[in-house]
Amino acid sequence: MANINPEIEESWKNVLMQEFESDYFAKLKEFLIEEKKKYIVYPPGKQIFTAFNLTPFNNVKVVILGQDPYHGEGQAHGLCFSVQDGIKPPPSLINIYKEIEDDIGIKMNVTKGSLEKWAQQGVLLLNATLTVRANNAGSHQNKGWEIFTDNVIKILSEQKKEIIFILWGNFAQAKESLIDKNKHYILKSVHPSPLSVYRGFLGCKHFSKTNEILKSIGEEEIDWKIE
Repeated sequence: MANINPEIEESWKNVLMQEFESDYFAKLKEFLIEEKKKYIVYPPGKQIFTAFNLTPFNNVKVVILGQDPYHGEGQAHGLCFSVQDGIKPPPSLINIYKEIEDDIGIKMNVTKGSLEKWAQQGVLLLNATLTVRANNAGSHQNKGWEIFTDNVIKILSEQKKEIIFILWGNFAQAKESLIDKNKHYILKSVHPSPLSVYRGFLGCKHFSKTNEILKSIGEEEIDWKIE
């Protein structure tokens, strides 16, 4: 595929060139073109690669894996678990805020849902599928995005060291096999959704643990506060 999407940051463009030129990505792009003729697709085209644009390859310190973009109007903007300011934070994100407050003892602004501040500090907020049809959860799964994002994880694992991968829920934990455990750190718990949050997400202390690891390897800690 010669026409690479111009909306992705340069260091990512360099390491992902092979993906953009692959047959599967060409088919994915055709699928998206056809989808947009018939349906509303989230996030908007310029926001599909927000996670990459806010967290350049060389800056990645932490990876949080999500599954699917939010499918409600105005919610998805290319960062997993995050919504744009002005949009009500969904229940999973509120539960993440609760755990941060309990874990680190900082007060979170539960009216704000944008996690761009985390992304700018080196937290790659990566969904496995990067687009979705409006009001139709999972509608763009198995169209090629998972191949792309699995390869992103593999490239990070192979080309970098001492990244902290945070895997919440069974779907994210299935990606563990893509990560070299001898080079990287893996933190796991159940998903922060209301269905599972009380089975081990609350109390997982992943935010303080992440900062402890970063401090131990001489990296700057993440300021998790949203205000």
